[in-house]
Amino acid sequence: MNRTVGRIVFPLAAVLSMAAGVCQSQVALTHHVRRATQDGSAKLVGHLPANQIMNLVITLPLRNENQLDQFLQDVYDPGSPSYRHFLTVDEFTARFGPTQSDYDAVLQFARENGLTVTGTSRNRLNVNVSAPVSSIEKAFNLKLNTYQHPTEARTFYAPDREPRTSLPFPLWHISGLDNYSIPRPAGLDKNPHPGTNSNATVGSGPSASFLGSDMRAAYYGGTTLTGTNQSLGLLEFYGTDLSDLNTYYKNIGQTNNVPITLVSTDGTSTSCLYSAGCDDTEQTLDMTQALGMAPGLSSLVMYVGSTDASIFNAMATAKTLNAQLACSWAWRPADPSTDDPFFKEFAAQGQNLFVAAGDYGKWPTRKSPYYYPAEDAYITSVGGTALTTSSAAGPWKSESAWADGGGGISPDKIPIPSWQQTTAASCSTCSTVYRNAPDVSANADFTFYVCADQTTCTANLYGGTSFAAPMWAGYMALVNQQSVANGNGLVGFINPSLYSIGESGNYTYDFHDITSGSNGYSATTGYDLATGWGSPNGASLVDALSGAAASTFTLSSSPSSLSVAAGSSGTSTISFTPSGGFSGTITLAGSSSPTGPSVSFSPSSISGTATSTMTVNVPAGTAGGTYTITVTGTSGSTVETTTVTLTVPSATPAFTMSASPTSLTISRGGSGSSTITATVASGSVSSISLSGSVNDRGVSVSFKPTSISPAGGTGSGTSTMTVKVNRNAKTGSFTIAINGSGGGATATTQVTLTVQ
Repeated sequence: MNRTVGRIVFPLAAVLSMAAGVCQSQVALTHHVRRATQDGSAKLVGHLPANQIMNLVITLPLRNENQLDQFLQDVYDPGSPSYRHFLTVDEFTARFGPTQSDYDAVLQFARENGLTVTGTSRNRLNVNVSAPVSSIEKAFNLKLNTYQHPTEARTFYAPDREPRTSLPFPLWHISGLDNYSIPRPAGLDKNPHPGTNSNATVGSGPSASFLGSDMRAAYYGGTTLTGTNQSLGLLEFYGTDLSDLNTYYKNIGQTNNVPITLVSTDGTSTSCLYSAGCDDTEQTLDMTQALGMAPGLSSLVMYVGSTDASIFNAMATAKTLNAQLACSWAWRPADPSTDDPFFKEFAAQGQNLFVAAGDYGKWPTRKSPYYYPAEDAYITSVGGTALTTSSAAGPWKSESAWADGGGGISPDKIPIPSWQQTTAASCSTCSTVYRNAPDVSANADFTFYVCADQTTCTANLYGGTSFAAPMWAGYMALVNQQSVANGNGLVGFINPSLYSIGESGNYTYDFHDITSGSNGYSATTGYDLATGWGSPNGASLVDALSGAAASTFTLSSSPSSLSVAAGSSGTSTISFTPSGGFSGTITLAGSSSPTGPSVSFSPSSISGTATSTMTVNVPAGTAGGTYTITVTGTSGSTVETTTVTLTVPSATPAFTMSASPTSLTISRGGSGSSTITATVASGSVSSISLSGSVNDRGVSVSFKPTSISPAGGTGSGTSTMTVKVNRNAKTGSFTIAINGSGGGATATTQVTLTVQ
């Protein structure tokens, strides 16, 4: 099946330049002044107190942005050698981050202007500072005034002009200079008629509500993929109380085995208690939906902060990057390109951010002017649907557009990305000039079970695209798990692939095409502004996004363990299993560790359905123990291995003893001797102790030396046995028994004694 992804084009931010050696006032590259303070709709109230402490994030511009845009085109072009060859944080910083000298200049600028540096970043994009208003105004050449908000019953503060600095280069943005737009859950909505207008009928939770695991059953439907070895990150502007998550799992009779990490990105508290006026409904449901879809994640990280710049940069520079990210919040920046440096870094590093499209229906709307970041071109925008399953915890049955689901044409006139242009041209309600959203969708109806705020859990009270965004991030973990297993690595930013799939003949196999319902825009066949391409159609979309398995093979051995004595040999059959269309010839080689045994193959190369017989030769004298035989198969650049465990039994030490002469005749009062020889038959014996006995007290036996030490532990040795007969000894014939003991082995011989 051919799935060609179109080239991805990222807009280039304007870059200001200055003549070398000339120092002049530099204006930031993004806007900071709110339109409401310019057109008079926000009435001036006063001025912020000069001694009020403020926390800001200074963001520097990316470097070599033309090259970055070209890299992003190539890394998402299946025809490019760079396809999905993503960068590490250090590689991104070295190629596209600000220079160390520029970063040091910003640190020096902060110190010289009375700004206390409270945080730095490894990609050199952000500098966190804290300072009184008076220092901030002086450093950035502006005034921080207070205004009456034109649509909300509160005042806000904002700068009266664009910030300027004495730096020899322009900054990208300064976050925290205003609080005109306070972040809020983008898609967390309450049922306006709780208890009387529930659409829940088939969920496996209380009152037939849907659980996170129900969404997994509906949209994935399998059991193999769980998000193993994948990590997921959530953006949150407030912390949480993990006891609410524990209550959720306890009440539904399930267990969460995924470690949860709460990270403060700028000193913001990670705790959220209802008794202290903090609501963690959004934060908790984000976790339950992500974990429900991907219950086998290696970790879930909640990034908590006060500014988008701090949170996004922490996501982009984490020690262990989260390949799938989710944001269920919305706000309205003064400039919609504010966070593009972080979003570009996500794309370059193989990360995908899913953002809730909101719960106020068709864009734009007077109910809420908050569309960002769901309208951004660098993220995957997630709309809402109303889902019905065939049974409790059962498969997908039907779906329609959710009336409150966000979607439409970018209100901030963000340019249409290249991967959306072909789709928009055949969509009657879409724009061919500006970004269209959402890209995809999932259940957002008032059908969920929610536990939050250390209070009673609710069923069918909450809905929203806040549920759908983390749900998709969890689904993405399944995609990445499968892609890695196929040998293809991480998938990264999926929008180019989504639109390629949607425009192909495989669309209805990979997506649930939602054709009924409306959010102000009608759901139609194919892409629409109510549900995007629709919801995921089980494992089919996983396969489409993750790509075919890499052409390779695996080796196996039968038996996989051998026991071969020193001086002998053993065999094992080596077979291979092709995958991904592999059809090459495999050359075999083998080695043992520790060294000793040798390995040979007949034949030495295999292909088709052939097998090879591996012979393991164990030389005589090989020390007993366990050896690992490593079999290596090579075909071109593909190298695979298998191992065989070889046990060499330790040789059982054995020796024989003899006497010469074998008979002695001794008169009473006399003595005689015989030479005792010990010969090692197998193994190694370092020393053989000797003893002798005779059934007559008048006869004594002694040896010189008292033990025999064979040369090298494997040869022969002798000792002289002396026999003395006392004057009062009995006469007659007696048997002298000679015993040898050494190395865990024993042997005997005898001498006949005649006493006269």
